[in-house]
Amino acid sequence: MSNFSFETPPRVICADGESERLGDLLREFGVSRPLVVTDRGIVEAGLLEPMLARLRTLGLDVTVFSDVLADPPASCVEAAVALALTSRADGVIGFGGGSSLDVAKLVALLSRSGETLDAVFGVGRAVGVRWPLIQVPTTAGTGSEVTPIAIVTMPNGEKQGVVSRRLYADVAVLDATLTRGLPARVTAMTGIDAMVHAIEAYTSRHAKNVLSDTLALRALRLLSDHIVAAIEDGSNLEARRAMLQGSMLAGMAFANAPVGAVHALAYPIGGQFHVPHGLSNALVLLPVLEFNLPDADAMYAELADAVRATERTWHRSASGRAFIDAMAIIVGELGLERTLGELGVIEADLPGLATDAMKVHRLLVNNPRDVSYEQALALYREAL
Repeated sequence: MSNFSFETPPRVICADGESERLGDLLREFGVSRPLVVTDRGIVEAGLLEPMLARLRTLGLDVTVFSDVLADPPASCVEAAVALALTSRADGVIGFGGGSSLDVAKLVALLSRSGETLDAVFGVGRAVGVRWPLIQVPTTAGTGSEVTPIAIVTMPNGEKQGVVSRRLYADVAVLDATLTRGLPARVTAMTGIDAMVHAIEAYTSRHAKNVLSDTLALRALRLLSDHIVAAIEDGSNLEARRAMLQGSMLAGMAFANAPVGAVHALAYPIGGQFHVPHGLSNALVLLPVLEFNLPDADAMYAELADAVRATERTWHRSASGRAFIDAMAIIVGELGLERTLGELGVIEADLPGLATDAMKVHRLLVNNPRDVSYEQALALYREAL
């Protein structure tokens, strides 16, 4: 067995209703002026109010930044940091989907360390001290509550990442009651994102290890067993809890065994056409799985059991082909668009997408099979 290093947040709490009991956690860290980072949809849905009421009852001076946007632009991060400084925040709570959690990470760091956003882009460049950070996901998809990664959209539409152990939360709080009202479409998109995290972590070329493998397999089983139930009945708390836990486990896995070509090809779709990240992943997943099969057959065969491939398909035994066929069935059950063409992408757009995908070298190097520009272009054509 190869040597490896594995990192994850020091504490995870999974309990229904736990989001209303954050005051005790904040007191453990000596926080009296927390900044809550979220989006307007969360505020309008009323998800935030029970937590805020409890924190204020405890005498905490709470400030809310609710202007997080999907695929957060750099200006959003800078505005949140400015509010943290003016409110003299001494701790940060990320509350929402992956975008809110990513912004919260950067606010906790930049508002204390004094580093600039431009200075911390890349791997290991963020080195300063941050404020205490608690992450509370309200979707089951990104796993951002347990990863050291924050993705920011630049003015030209290109996505840049900050990757640093400084971004790991002090505590991740998984409260499944917060996800009960999630619309079916959002549940589908975030759920397939989490499944891709597990798949790509398991097949990651350079950092795959026994811990990430174990987490990815369990994540994929939880997610594939419960995603349809969560879509069909948003009030199914058992399914919601399983999805949230599966997303977290997948997040732990890919934080240590990074994702590959599915994500590399998905990012330009989101950047150029403003397609939600999970949907972008779903659109290119099957072409990439087919492309990788010659080099990933044995690993895909091991994943086949996690998605109950022999029960879902006509295959009598687990195999790489059985896994791909099972994933095609699962993707088909999500109720999402199946082709890029359905989203307005045309043949003339594909060279630009392929060019941008090749810029995501940090992810392509993890793919089990090398991807050239011509192959990326062919994969987009398959997805068209």
